[in-house]
Amino acid sequence: MLSEYFSAVDFLVLKPVILLTLFGVGVMLTDLLLEERHRYLSAVTALVGLGFAGVQMWMIQSQMRQAEVNELEAFRGAVRLDHFGIFFFWIFLISSAIAILLAIRYLEIEQEHHGEYYALILFATVGMILLAIGTDLITLFVSLELMVISVYILTGFLRRDRRSNEAALKYLLLGAFSTGILAYGMSLLYGLSNSTNLEEIAFAISQRPAGDPVVLLAVITVATGLFFKVGAVPFHQWLPDAYEGAPTSITAFMSVGPKAAAFAFLLRMFMLPLGPAREQWLPLLIGVAVATMTLGNLAAVSQSNVKRLLAYSAISHVGYILLGLVSGNDTGLKGIAIYLLVYAFMNMGAFAVVVAMRRRDLIGDEIDDMAGLMYKSPTAAVLMMIFLLSLAGIPPTAGFLGKYFIFLSLIESQHFTLAVIAVLYVAVALYYYFRIVAVMFMREPVDWELPTLAPGIRIALGVTAAMTLIIGLYPEPFIQIVSRTVLP
Repeated sequence: MLSEYFSAVDFLVLKPVILLTLFGVGVMLTDLLLEERHRYLSAVTALVGLGFAGVQMWMIQSQMRQAEVNELEAFRGAVRLDHFGIFFFWIFLISSAIAILLAIRYLEIEQEHHGEYYALILFATVGMILLAIGTDLITLFVSLELMVISVYILTGFLRRDRRSNEAALKYLLLGAFSTGILAYGMSLLYGLSNSTNLEEIAFAISQRPAGDPVVLLAVITVATGLFFKVGAVPFHQWLPDAYEGAPTSITAFMSVGPKAAAFAFLLRMFMLPLGPAREQWLPLLIGVAVATMTLGNLAAVSQSNVKRLLAYSAISHVGYILLGLVSGNDTGLKGIAIYLLVYAFMNMGAFAVVVAMRRRDLIGDEIDDMAGLMYKSPTAAVLMMIFLLSLAGIPPTAGFLGKYFIFLSLIESQHFTLAVIAVLYVAVALYYYFRIVAVMFMREPVDWELPTLAPGIRIALGVTAAMTLIIGLYPEPFIQIVSRTVLP
């Protein structure tokens, strides 16, 4: 009976998503049977689920190469698995796996080790994947809600922590408001085209006269909703509070996975349905990008909390990524893809060090808490310095590669003023990143208790540090991977 409604391609495309969903449900059910000391098995189960999904996607890629097919369209065009979606799939899988590794010891210290945590990460990953491969407004909206609702809950997962509760509430209220604006913009797009398919919407908008006020309203409302999801100014207010209050392992996750998914959504919308209206949204995008870099970098200078500093740093990185879309050329789109790839490793690596600082009597997310880290744990201090250098874009780390392609795209598209502004803000970023480095290397330790380098944290630090250096020192294979990615 199902074959009458679903084809073999439909099932093939959604196999990784189905596997993650089943493992998410399985984690919640089996967690009821586990004793407190065996709760780590829920994390192992979630990692196995991510592994199965990765293997399935690898098999799908092999079949596509053998059939010499660049994309698979499923569910009557509502979902399209192409190189763009596959590229983001691997970013989501990596960020989810690292977040789970970071959480095992962290949740034990917080005395909140529950299987629902890992299940919600898997459900959020399902939403992120569908956001990257969706080509229909309904599919995209439902996927977005699945992702953000899971992240709302994870943000407030520390039930006895007032900061966590406050962060979740702010994120929920502002997120619901922005989602309403986005839904209104989507309804305008549907009204303009009588379709929810992105390509049909793009064709309908291309037939509208230049300067059409309805198209302009649709652009503004959709852009507002999308800018909130990526944390662009002036829709960034939720981000510092959410980063500071959320469990640090979730802060690491939401700074990479959901953000990359939001950018995949943003690229789909701006390059397909809103592509014909580029002249209308380009000035808006330039203003938002410059404001985002400005506020993110300047606000980070005065922060004393590492998580809030990295939150404002994340806002500034959003500005850089938006500049790749401003340029609108192949180099800019390539720069966005590389930036999101390297950001996943360097940012999660930095948060992994913050997670390692957490002890029962110390939260460990203040800059002063890292005083003398070089004397207590040289490995953690050196790795943190590498991650911060990469975030600043200093060669030979991976972060330099992302900024290089963004700057190159601006020069190629003759946005010289934007390129100069972006380069100048790198100097500001160096200042606040090196505040942390100076505290770690030049101040005496407040106490001599060592950071908690549990096995999961060690693996996460090893993977993130290795990739941050490998991509920076030998970037050619990764540039080729990105070059083969067919951006929308």
